[in-house]
Amino acid sequence: MHKIKAGEQVEITTKDNSYKGLVMPSTNDETVFLRLSSGYQIGILKKNIDSVKLIESEKNQKKEIIEEHKPHKKDMKSDAKFNAKLPIISILHTGGTFASKIDYKTGAVTPRFSPDELIGMFPELQQIANIKSRLVRNMFSENMRFQHYNLLAKEIKAEIESGVDAVIVTHGTDTLHYSAAALSFAIEHLTVPVILVGSQRSSDRGSTDASLNLINAAYFAAHTQAAGVFICMHASSNDDYCAIIPGTRARKMHTSRRDAFKAINSIPLAMVDYNKKEINSLMKEYEKKDVNRKIELKLFNEKLKIGMLYQHTHMYAEQFSFFDDYDGVVILATGLGNLPIIENDEFTAENTKITKALQHLVKKGVVIALAQETIYGRIILTVYEPQRTLLQIGVLGNECDMTPETAFIKLAWLLSNYKKEDVKTLYSKNLRGELSERLSYETYDE
Repeated sequence: MHKIKAGEQVEITTKDNSYKGLVMPSTNDETVFLRLSSGYQIGILKKNIDSVKLIESEKNQKKEIIEEHKPHKKDMKSDAKFNAKLPIISILHTGGTFASKIDYKTGAVTPRFSPDELIGMFPELQQIANIKSRLVRNMFSENMRFQHYNLLAKEIKAEIESGVDAVIVTHGTDTLHYSAAALSFAIEHLTVPVILVGSQRSSDRGSTDASLNLINAAYFAAHTQAAGVFICMHASSNDDYCAIIPGTRARKMHTSRRDAFKAINSIPLAMVDYNKKEINSLMKEYEKKDVNRKIELKLFNEKLKIGMLYQHTHMYAEQFSFFDDYDGVVILATGLGNLPIIENDEFTAENTKITKALQHLVKKGVVIALAQETIYGRIILTVYEPQRTLLQIGVLGNECDMTPETAFIKLAWLLSNYKKEDVKTLYSKNLRGELSERLSYETYDE
């Protein structure tokens, strides 16, 4: 029987079935891991293997893949004919799973598609708009920093000023909602739609959601009158339609489902079905396109230190004091905005120390803001007496219903552009659709 090596294409036969796939690095000595052509991975116990047949060695595979994905002239955007009847959409690529394929050496998913390759993969785009495409960065989204938000904002402004009718940004999904919120704040007076799209599964997998997300984003961009920053992702687990979610209201709510992104404390702006050529608008009020507006950038201070702290039981004052040299911190509080600051028996003496730690941070100039740990709902700091203590200390967030990620981004953006006294007022004001006057049952995803 062939001795299995990582990186080989093999056919493994067991008593019950036969499997063909790429051998991935194993995490134990008892199991062989195969990545199937569908992109899914299975584990097979070695004791259950009857036979192993080598299909291709790692060396031959690498050569084949290099040749297979070498861009052909017919796929290049320069060959596309300009259609004066169609709008111009610029697609800026940042990498992530959307622009990824299986690495045939390790079996891992890595960013490898160039912008031209992506355009060649989605020919429907040429029927929707005249497409411009270029690579801004090739990275996974967990590596994003304030510098990248500033870079993207500048690139988007440049594209709009060049005369495009919309901008699409392809982006990794893990921090897609952070970037959408950041661009919502950083780019003022947007005249066109800016739509962020990603995919939960890489573009070379049969189960990829990249195609539907990108094509629906382009179709919406070409036919909407809305201006602003939005996310376009699957609205269901099926390949049918996508949701257009305001940039400050989106959150990734599942690690792998294609409909992972939900509108939080809000409804989507619209549902888009390119196959049916339908756009179902859900919001009555939204910012409209206006070519007379002048885009302005208010960028992030790249040296700021903003932290996030998740409240839990059995906390210590040191966990709060950790942020002593930070500019700001968002605390995910329980319920309506509760923190462990009351000493009510012999076991809760630490809570008095936590109160003093919070007072010290605020006195030193660290801006503390709350977001709801529950994700849905609103912070209300006037219901319980301990919450009134938080207000007296100077903790922000009362009556806010932002997602934790939007709260983090908004605090960083405000501290980047305004004096701290102004930040205390502006944090609770609705600047980019991130706050609601009232919440309704339809904004809760059941």
